[in-house]
Amino acid sequence: MKRMLVTGGAGFIGSNFIIHMLDKQPNIEIVNLDKLTYAGNLENLKSVEKNPNYKFIKGDICDPKVVAKAMKGCDVVVNFAAESHVDRSIQDPGSFIQTDVYGAYVLLEEAKKTGVDKFVQISTDEVYGSIEEGSFNEESPLNPRNPYSASKAGADRLAYSYFATYDLPVLITRSSNNFGPYQFPEKLIPLFVTNLIQGKKVPLYGDGKNVRDWLYVKDNCAAIDLVLSKGKSGEVYNIGGGNETPNIEITEMVLKEFGKGNEMIEYVKDRPGHDRRYSLNFDKVTRLGFRPAAGFEKELKETIDWYRKNEKWWRPLLKKAEVKR
Repeated sequence: MKRMLVTGGAGFIGSNFIIHMLDKQPNIEIVNLDKLTYAGNLENLKSVEKNPNYKFIKGDICDPKVVAKAMKGCDVVVNFAAESHVDRSIQDPGSFIQTDVYGAYVLLEEAKKTGVDKFVQISTDEVYGSIEEGSFNEESPLNPRNPYSASKAGADRLAYSYFATYDLPVLITRSSNNFGPYQFPEKLIPLFVTNLIQGKKVPLYGDGKNVRDWLYVKDNCAAIDLVLSKGKSGEVYNIGGGNETPNIEITEMVLKEFGKGNEMIEYVKDRPGHDRRYSLNFDKVTRLGFRPAAGFEKELKETIDWYRKNEKWWRPLLKKAEVKR
């Protein structure tokens, strides 16, 4: 691995991944291609922007000319670029299909043309849909229930088709709910934390009993790195944190860190098609050597502390984060 193209590298997971890779492999060259939509923020990468092995290109993965320029000389592609917020996909599904599916197609076509050594498609546990009991493994059928997860499922299977049809060395990761530093303040944990810092209540969907598995973003980055080095082409790898928790309990844990009680919860109308429970069996990536680095409560506290210390990062983003409920 000499030169890597990371798409969506100014976003939450992508920026954490770039920082991880430059730290773990100082000789690697990374090209970051990002459109800089509302969720893309170059402030996330201040610590590496002067690194001679890092290069940023502003551009859209749906533009073949831009993609060809960015991918030139790269032997690895990791595609994080995507519209990723379920609420926004309900309001505007077309933009999700365009970026998540067509954008993946443009990247795959150029990767096929240039003959990259590895292409990693970053997918999500949401492609499986909801499950009442047990856990999804990599062979479970896909049953996406909202436009976001459907667009990710489309890109996921399109990437696999390029392995099956063209022998492109594709690997696919499906991770559970990520949290950590640099997450845009529209997702549950950073939204609740920034609301509480401002003295506002936290909006909790429905009865708050929807269950998610929480994965610290730095653990996810380490797992993707592991899949890159040890994964087998054509395979899917679930990446979980082993922290299945109802949203109401996450809310109460965040409130406790602020010395607040349930009076700060504002129950809001549930969103359409809200999946009840996600659960991943991630034994496959564990067999490659993956282990979450620390305990969930410690990582959650570190995340809350990060947002407390970095108001200059998130306050300017609040207007961009507005979503009509």
